Amino acid sequence: TIDPERFAAHFADRRGRPAPIIEVSGRTYPVELRYRPLMELPEEDEEGEAVVRDQTEAILDAVRELSAEGLGDILVFLPGDREIRDTADALADLPPERGRDLEIVPLYSRLSAAEQHRVFQSHPGRRVVLATNVAETSLTVPGIRYVVDSGLARISRYSMRTKVQRLPIEPISQASANQRSGRCGRVEAGIAIRLYSEEDFLARPEFTDPEILRTNLASVILQMTSLGLGDVARFPFVDPPDRRNVTAGVQLLEELGALGTVPAAEGRRTLTRLGRRLARLPIDPRLGRMILEAERLGCVREVVVIAAALSLQDPRERPA
Repeated sequence: TIDPERFAAHFADRRGRPAPIIEVSGRTYPVELRYRPLMELPEEDEEGEAVVRDQTEAILDAVRELSAEGLGDILVFLPGDREIRDTADALADLPPERGRDLEIVPLYSRLSAAEQHRVFQSHPGRRVVLATNVAETSLTVPGIRYVVDSGLARISRYSMRTKVQRLPIEPISQASANQRSGRCGRVEAGIAIRLYSEEDFLARPEFTDPEILRTNLASVILQMTSLGLGDVARFPFVDPPDRRNVTAGVQLLEELGALGTVPAAEGRRTLTRLGRRLARLPIDPRLGRMILEAERLGCVREVVVIAAALSLQDPRERPA
């Protein structure tokens, strides 16, 4: 919670007059929550194990259930584009609704701008939008009355053991789940189906970990040193990162030759000439170091292709 008067005072003009306060009123309609966990089936298989529904099958059941509730578009949250493609193929096989086919619209960040803008175009009949968490906070899809939440998302995390930034699929936090459910309460009362149990929801963390706690700090340390912001370990972060992550980031930059020490300044770290050049490249410091070394060896064109491929999640995938 922020005091508007104190917040506006931070943006005072040269004469000391505070900035004007503009209040934006918002409105949300009630949302009915329905829990449809994948393990809700009472049947057991031949080995006595509980039958677990496939996620795609559960989404099809949820779309059928919501289609019987009335008119309105459906927003389905999925962890990645691969799951979106599989679900789109399954939805395409559903029988037409009242003589009209379902319009299936994928939405994820790697789509082209023209394909992403399809969700804002007017359309007849019912539309099913298959989206990643880009539709959770980054944009609001118009006309949504129903939401199907898989409860999963790809969350970027840095592995201290493997020294790799990964994108594992993880259960979302309670705050993210509530944000997703609220997407269907913008135009009128809506219904949100969660493909997990209420007990599972209550056992999840309240908020998602801040990104600075789950990222490689080498780039952060490099930019902070370049801007003269001092030692990252002493910077007053709201959520300070683990000291082990700070140490690992500093060690990486020292290995790359980007950081040196100033003996006259009590061992204070400073950027080397190579580090200043590295800070100007808007990519991972390890890839940037490859490019700078390639410049010295006269093979920049070849290494830039390799660096571009290594910076992608999967170089074999591209927008259709």
